[in-house]
Amino acid sequence: MNVHRPAAELRDTDAFFARTSTDPLADAFSGRMGAHAHGGGMAVAPEEVAGLWERLTASPRTGPSVAYVHVPFCENRCLFCGFYQNPWRREMGAPYVDAVLAQLAAGARTAAQQGHPLRAVYLGGGTPTALAARDIARLVEGLHRHLPLTPDCEITLEGRIVSFGLEKARAAFDAGVNRISLGVQSFDDGVRRRMGRKSTRAETVRFLEGLIRLDRGAVVIDLIYGLPGQDRATFQEDVRLAAALGLDGLDLYSLKSIPGTPLMMAQDKGKLAVAAPGELGHFYADGAAEMDRAGWDAISTTHWRRGTRERSLYNLEVKAGAECLAFGAGAGGNLQGHGFRITPDLDAYRDRAAAGGAGLVAGLTRPAPLGPVHAAIKAGMERGRLVFASVDRALAGCGINGGFEPHAAPLLAQWQRAGLLTGHPLSVELTLAGRFWQVAMTSRLIAWTDARFGGAESDVGRRATG
Repeated sequence: MNVHRPAAELRDTDAFFARTSTDPLADAFSGRMGAHAHGGGMAVAPEEVAGLWERLTASPRTGPSVAYVHVPFCENRCLFCGFYQNPWRREMGAPYVDAVLAQLAAGARTAAQQGHPLRAVYLGGGTPTALAARDIARLVEGLHRHLPLTPDCEITLEGRIVSFGLEKARAAFDAGVNRISLGVQSFDDGVRRRMGRKSTRAETVRFLEGLIRLDRGAVVIDLIYGLPGQDRATFQEDVRLAAALGLDGLDLYSLKSIPGTPLMMAQDKGKLAVAAPGELGHFYADGAAEMDRAGWDAISTTHWRRGTRERSLYNLEVKAGAECLAFGAGAGGNLQGHGFRITPDLDAYRDRAAAGGAGLVAGLTRPAPLGPVHAAIKAGMERGRLVFASVDRALAGCGINGGFEPHAAPLLAQWQRAGLLTGHPLSVELTLAGRFWQVAMTSRLIAWTDARFGGAESDVGRRATG
C-alpha cells in the first residue's frame, strides 16, 4: 500500500527551511522547532502498563541491543546540567548497588533480558565514579553474570575526575569495563572555577595521563564550547591539549541553556554571560579544524576518535534504534519501540527492585508509527551521511511503498542551497555547517517525513500490542 500524503497537505514548509546567508554556521536556524530529534509515541494509560509490560518482557529481543545502568547521584550539581537528581552520600552507594543487582537478577528470568546479545552497556548518571571501587566492581561483575553480553561488548563507565582515582579505574577495568568517559568540559582554570569544577588544569591533565598509561581500555572525554568566560582561543587550546594527550576519543558539545539550571538562573540575573548563539557554530568549526589537523577521525557529528580502540557503540546504536534494557532508578530504555522509564524515586526503587516487573516502571510509551524510519534518519544524520536506501528499507518495514528521496527532495534541495549538505545520487552528506546544525536538521527531517507518510500503523507496535 502507499499511504503517503500529497505534498499539498504539508503546510508551512518555510518552518522546515534553513535561512540562506553567507554564514550558515551562525544563522541557518533560529529555533523555530525543537532542539532535539524526538518523534516518540503516545503514553500508555496507567491501567494498561502492567499487562503490556508483561507481554514486552515475555518476548525475546531479536535485533541489535544495548543496556543502560543509571547511578543517580552527584557529588555537586554542575551549573549547566539538567539531569541532576540526588546529592551523593557515601553510605548510599552499597545499598544502591545491591538494589541494581537485585533488579538484574529478577530480570534474568525474563525472555527480554535473555534475548539477543548486548553490544554495549553504558553506566551513566549522575556520577557512577562516585561509587566505591568495590561497588563499581560488584556492579560490573553483576552485568556479566546476569546479561547476555557479546564477547566484544563495549562497557562504558561515565564519571568525573574528582573522587575517581587510579585505584577505582583499576577496579573497573579488572571487573570488565573497557571504556571510561569523563566530563572534563574545559581545561582552562578560569572557566573551570566559574563552572564549579574542583580539580585544576594540572590535576586534570595529570590524572588523564595516568589513566592513559594504564592502557586498559578506551579513555574518552567531553569538552563543551560556549561556557561562561570561554572565548574561541581558549576553546581551541582545550581541543589541542585533548588531542595531544593520547586519549582515544573526544566529544565536542555545544552548551545548552536549560531552564531551571543554576547556569540559566545566573544568566537571567546577569551574573554569568555565555557565548552568543550566533558564535557557537564557529566554536564548533574551530574544534573540528583542530581535530582534523591532529589526524583524528569523526565517527559522528560530535565525536572523534584517534584510533580503532574507540568505537562509541552505545551512542551510535541508540541513535540507530537499538533496543535498550534499563536498570537503576530513573533509567530509560526501549523494548520493541516502546519507550519506558524506571521509577526515579529511590525508596520505591529499592523496595521494588528484587521483585522486578511492572512495579518498577514509572512510564511507558507506544511506538511511534514511523519509529523505524525515525531511527534510520537519526542514524544517518548522526554520522553525517544519510543513505536513502536505509530509509526506504525502514519505510517498507512499516508497510509503506514509495521512495524517501522524491518526497524529501524539496527540503534537501533547499538545505543544499543554504550550504548545509551536498547531494549525491544515492545519499546526502552534511557540510561542516550541516554537521553543526545536525540535531535541528534531523528534527525537521523527521517532522517532514511524518507529514508526508504519517498514518501508517507500525508493525513494530503490533508485535506487542496486537
